Amino acid sequence: MVVLNCSSLRNKKVKSVESMEEEEESITRSLLLKQKLDSNHQWSSTSDHGGVQLSESSSTTTSIVVLSTLVAVCGSFTFGSAVGYSSPSESGIEDELGLSLAEYSIFGSILTIGGMLGAIFSGKIADFIGRKGAMGVSEIFCILGWLAIVFSKDVWWLDLGRFLVGCGIGVLSYVVPVYISEITPKNVRGAFTSLSELMIGCGKALTFLIGSLVNWRTVALIAIIPCLVHLLGLFFIPESPRWLAKCGRLKEFEAMLQILRGENADISQEAADIIEYIENLRWISEDGVLHLFQGKYAYSVMVAVGLMAFQEFGGLNGFSFYTSSIFELAGFSSNIGIIAAAVVQILMTTLGVLLIDKCGRRPLLMISTAGTCLGCVLTGFSFFLQDLQIGKEVIPILVLIGVLVYLGSFELGMGGIPWIIMSEIFPITIKSSAGSLVTLVNWMCSWVVSYAFDYLFEWSSAGTFFIFAVICGMGIIFINKLIPETRGVHLKKSKHHLLISNNKKNFVIYGIHHQCI
Repeated sequence: MVVLNCSSLRNKKVKSVESMEEEEESITRSLLLKQKLDSNHQWSSTSDHGGVQLSESSSTTTSIVVLSTLVAVCGSFTFGSAVGYSSPSESGIEDELGLSLAEYSIFGSILTIGGMLGAIFSGKIADFIGRKGAMGVSEIFCILGWLAIVFSKDVWWLDLGRFLVGCGIGVLSYVVPVYISEITPKNVRGAFTSLSELMIGCGKALTFLIGSLVNWRTVALIAIIPCLVHLLGLFFIPESPRWLAKCGRLKEFEAMLQILRGENADISQEAADIIEYIENLRWISEDGVLHLFQGKYAYSVMVAVGLMAFQEFGGLNGFSFYTSSIFELAGFSSNIGIIAAAVVQILMTTLGVLLIDKCGRRPLLMISTAGTCLGCVLTGFSFFLQDLQIGKEVIPILVLIGVLVYLGSFELGMGGIPWIIMSEIFPITIKSSAGSLVTLVNWMCSWVVSYAFDYLFEWSSAGTFFIFAVICGMGIIFINKLIPETRGVHLKKSKHHLLISNNKKNFVIYGIHHQCI
């Protein structure tokens, strides 16, 4: 027992010494960091007095920032192309390869399975090989997937290609907005980040349009073009300075930040803020997934998971993946319908980007969800008339209006705002775990709808859309009762509660949240 106690005491002393060494190392690092930043500040002041006028980095939007953002959103365009591919290609694939209903349902939904896997590992990949590296690997997966679809001779190669594309866009869905938010100045960060959502809508709409005019193999071949543009463009843009700082590569961090902000920009304050933020992160222990189910995080998790569930269970993939089938069954030209859907989606996505910071999150979500509910009701009612064999002249137009109202309303708010709110309400101690959980829930719900839609549609075309309408109606109540307005709320590093106010209630979100610097 004495020996054991001595051994235990010795271990404790070793741990104590190690702890003291770690603390001293941290203090030394902090002092060196402060000295470095003070030196930078002194250099900046000297330069100003010497006649060299330095601009504020936080307000500078340089050509390299614009170029880097345009290259990055090629990944968002790739995402949109993948989502919009299956609808205009459905009849061509089924006729040429002889796919059954079950086989095409698997083809349509396997994209979401790949997306699930990609999303789960996206954060680790982006942290391990960098933002540029993660985007490059994603596009290689997408290119291989599209090539497998182009040259497929049977359903197995078709599904493999779709799965690979899903893995690629699963990573892109995370890393593209992260990269854009990390390279842009804070005064334009919101506008630049929202370009990602706009390009997703454009990619989806343009694929709808091209798919209505050319063969499905040609569409897959054309879809490789934005992948190649993105892949080649990565060689001409800088790596994320924040990632470089996180890896301890301070010289490269400063060099990249200077390039992004301009040769004469004063980056000392922004560099200090970023490094301080990175240092603070190292002192905060990241809570695991199990901590998400504690009472203090219940509200945040409920809001994020609820929004993702209503986003997908409201029928998105039914309308997006099977648009041509809906039009054909209603007796309307699928080509004309798909072109009209493409135009409406581009216009409404653009309108949503313009309105989000003017109208706020809640009003746009309410209008968007109400519009999707109306679209489902109109579409379901048209098929109900078809089942009763009345109003044959009205049914095609009614279906067209219903589909356009749904897709346009969705792009206005429900398409992008849930992701924005998710990034704004989670404390930093659970941000990574919560992000993984919410993304997984989104892809799982997406898979359920995309796989089950064909079977539901065969069971009852009218009933399918009435079910979606009921879910959208429940979504309106959910948003009205529980969703906070986060527009203009200043999120800071604090151990106090984060109080978010709207017109009706005050919502308290517990934990530590990061400041957008």
